Amino acid sequence: MIQKTLKEALSKNEYPGRGIIVGKSADGKHAVSAYWIMGRSENSRNRIFVEDGDGIRTQAFDPSKLTDPSLIIYAPVKVLGSKTIVTNGDQTDTVYDGLKNGLSFEKSLKSRMFEPDSPNFTPRISALLEVENGNFNFSMSILKSDCGNESSVNRYTFDFENPRAGIGRYIHTYMQNGNPLPSFEGEPELLELDGTSIEETANSIWENLNEDNKVSLFVRFIEIATGKAQTKIINKN
Repeated sequence: MIQKTLKEALSKNEYPGRGIIVGKSADGKHAVSAYWIMGRSENSRNRIFVEDGDGIRTQAFDPSKLTDPSLIIYAPVKVLGSKTIVTNGDQTDTVYDGLKNGLSFEKSLKSRMFEPDSPNFTPRISALLEVENGNFNFSMSILKSDCGNESSVNRYTFDFENPRAGIGRYIHTYMQNGNPLPSFEGEPELLELDGTSIEETANSIWENLNEDNKVSLFVRFIEIATGKAQTKIINKN
């Protein structure tokens, strides 16, 4: 697989939609996670990220302009002990509840499928990070329609154990802009994470997302040795 820089992966795609990056910082000290939302419609662009306990949630920037909260208002990030859940929809709650009840990440998502937004049938992308006892592992998942067929769902889970320093994995909802929007294909992309600070990484991601379509960005650094977390949120509104 070709390893790309953040700039190569992000700046050349006008509309990757919602995206998740997970990996390890260049100095090997931090577990890195990032999640962003993009929007083409006024309703999708009328959003911001706000902190909610250890996680975050989406919120209408101008409540008077909110026309349809379904699929756009949810909690993308939740924390359960040593585990951090990052998703592009309300399946965050599904994973959280499943883990609390002893289910695995993969089994928790068995009850869900892609989003019912015909004709795009947007994939549900999810990640689970676990930082415990000085160790860091993560998993990523995508639930997508079978080539746009709404009666068939394809489920893929990818596990990454002891990831290398300076390496990230990137999964996003759409391959590119289009109508309908083409779903992500293949395994999570291989990225170079050359930043060692949350500010540097957040700025690098934000600056390379399409200026017209980007809406909000969340980045979290978790110190692997201690579990201590730092969070950075950037909102366009």
